Amino acid sequence: MMKITAPKPFFFEGGKRAVLMLHGFTGSSADVRMMGRYLNKHGYTCMAPQYKGHAVPPEELVKTGPADWWQDVMGAYTELKEKGYDEIAVCGLSLGGVFSLKLATSQPVMGVVPMCSPMYIKSEEIMFKGVCEYAREYKSRENKSPEQVDREMEEFEKTPMNTLKELQELIAEVRNSVDMVYAPLFVVQARHDEMIDVNSANIIYEEAESDHKDMKWYENSTHVITLGKEKEQLHKDVHTFLDSLDWSE
Repeated sequence: MMKITAPKPFFFEGGKRAVLMLHGFTGSSADVRMMGRYLNKHGYTCMAPQYKGHAVPPEELVKTGPADWWQDVMGAYTELKEKGYDEIAVCGLSLGGVFSLKLATSQPVMGVVPMCSPMYIKSEEIMFKGVCEYAREYKSRENKSPEQVDREMEEFEKTPMNTLKELQELIAEVRNSVDMVYAPLFVVQARHDEMIDVNSANIIYEEAESDHKDMKWYENSTHVITLGKEKEQLHKDVHTFLDSLDWSE
């Protein structure tokens, strides 16, 4: 039987400038690892937590929720502080970008980069379908027979999905406090995002109170922009934004 090696949190030590990197819902630290490596090569210290219930069997995912994942985000932020990194920027993909904005409203951050981050949620049906697709794909990679996958999926689909309701509430809460974001902001949005309403990018850009803000549309990208065909350009753009911030050293 093939063992899937699950992605793990990472900590790439570099200079005094730290970047907290946050993955998306049903994603993993692998979503932001390449960008982390790139920034680390350019002198940044990069850390990515992995949220509870992620990169493990999908049955675990639906037992966790945004409160657990936020704890993981805060845990990583605190760990960077404890390691002596006083200046921390934050970049996040999708839900990770929502968390990045939430962090910027509650903690001092040097800058914030939400990438393809939703400001409204599609219906619970659409989210439920997404979670089931994720679950089926996860199970298929475990070398189970199609019959076994079907049986397990039938069970999985009966699971109560309180997670989805909580996720909607989190997004609404952050959506209503974007005007509390004052940190420098770089909004990244894929033009062909199939997962979220792309107008989310405009809402973040327009409502944030940041003096220093910028937005870029990637014309040939889909939702997981960090692994897509414009990722090299994205790496450069995020690097340029980070370099422009007011670091003390």
